[in-house]
Amino acid sequence: MNSSLEEVVAQFCFDCPVISCRPYGEGHINGTYLAVSSSGHRYILQKINRSVFPDVAALMENISAVTAFLLKKTQDPRGVLKLIPTTRGAAYVQMQGGDCWRAFDFVEDAICLQSPETKEDFYQSALAFGNFQNQLADFPAETLHETIKNFHDTVDRYRIFHEALALDPCNRSGSVKREIDFILARENQASALIDLQRQGLLPLRVTHNDTKLNNVMLDARTRKALCVIDLDTVMPGLSLYDFGDSIRFGAATAREDEKDLSKVEMSLELYDIYTRGFLEACPSLTDMERRMFPMGAKLMTLECGVRFLTDYLEGDHYYATHYEEQNLFRCRTQLKLVADMEEKWEKMIVCSS
Repeated sequence: MNSSLEEVVAQFCFDCPVISCRPYGEGHINGTYLAVSSSGHRYILQKINRSVFPDVAALMENISAVTAFLLKKTQDPRGVLKLIPTTRGAAYVQMQGGDCWRAFDFVEDAICLQSPETKEDFYQSALAFGNFQNQLADFPAETLHETIKNFHDTVDRYRIFHEALALDPCNRSGSVKREIDFILARENQASALIDLQRQGLLPLRVTHNDTKLNNVMLDARTRKALCVIDLDTVMPGLSLYDFGDSIRFGAATAREDEKDLSKVEMSLELYDIYTRGFLEACPSLTDMERRMFPMGAKLMTLECGVRFLTDYLEGDHYYATHYEEQNLFRCRTQLKLVADMEEKWEKMIVCSS
C-alpha cells in the first residue's frame, strides 16, 4: 500500500489498522479498492469520480439518507450498504488536492454477477430492485438531490440530440439517416411518463437509475437477492425508469453492441420473469405504474438509443468506445429492441396486468 493510500485509510473509522489495500472489481466510474484490516475485516474504499459527480456533498447526502432509512427496514446486516464514517464523523473525506473518498463495509458471503447465469438470477434482480422501491415507498423522494441533472428526462435527451444533429461536428448525420428518422418518428412519445407525473398520475419515488444485475449482491450460498449497490445515481424519479432500464438491459437477447441485428430482440419470457419478480417485491406500486410498464421499457430503451446516437454524432466523447462505430452499433441494438417491443406490445400488456 503506497503512502497516499495510507493517508486516505487513516481518515476512516475502520475496526483496526488497514494492512492492505488493492484495486477491486470491474467498475468504470469510481476508483474502487478492497481494504483489509489487521483483524481480517474487509472494506470497500472508493475515490469518487468528480467529473461525473461534481457535487460530492449532495451525492453523499443522498446515500447517507437512503441507507439510514433502509437500515431500519432490514434484518440481515447485508441487506443494505453500510457507510464507514470518517474520523470526524462525516460520510466522506476530501483530501488535499480535491480527491474525495468514502468507505463501505464489504458485503461478505455474497456474489455479484456481470450477467445472469440463469433465469432465476434475473428474477432475483427483479426482487432486489422491486424491494428497493417498496422499502423506500414512504421516503420523501423530493428531499433527494439530482446527482446527474435530467438523467432520465427523455424530452431533454431529444433536445440534446437535436443540437448534435444541427451541428453535426463530425459530418456523420448523412450516414445514419435511417436511425435519425426512426428516432424522430417517436419523439411525440418522449414526454409520456413525465406528463403523467405532472398530472399526478405517477408518484415521485426514490429511483436507483442503474438497474443492472451487477448492481445486485446475491447470497453466495442461496443465490437469493441481498441488497442493491452502487447508489450514486439514486435520485427522485419514477419507478418506470428502474423497471424499464432493467428490461432494456436484462431482457435483450444479444449484447449491447451486437452487429447482427437478427440476433437482437426483447425476450417476452424474460420480460415476464422480471415483471413477476418486480411486482411481487413491490406491492405498493399503483395501478397506473403497472399499466405503464411497457411504456417504461420502451422509453428507457429509446432514450438510450438517442443517447448513443447523440454521442456518435458528437464524436464519441461520452461513452467509452473500443472500436470505430461502436456507439452506432449500440444505438442500432436499442432501436431494434424498441421496434421489437412495438411488435410485442399487446403481449407485454398482458404480462404486466
